[in-house]
Amino acid sequence: MTEIKLTSVITCPQCGATQQETMPTDACQWFYECPHCHALLKPKSGDCCVFCSWGDTPCPPIQLEHDCCGNSKPQTKLTPE
Repeated sequence: MTEIKLTSVITCPQCGATQQETMPTDACQWFYECPHCHALLKPKSGDCCVFCSWGDTPCPPIQLEHDCCGNSKPQTKLTPE
């Protein structure tokens, strides 16, 4: 069984503010509004979601070396931090 991290600290590229967020396990997150400057963050080209682009931890599917939002259902133990 593989453990994955469910939280990521997102850094806004506009203002540099950081915010810890819980990553969804059942959907990709393509947009994120910075709570400080209200910039709308989107994934960088080639990344699957805002966590993979702007977070300190990639999204759960990428942690498991699967396609983001893929249909793979590996056995996992989810661990919030």
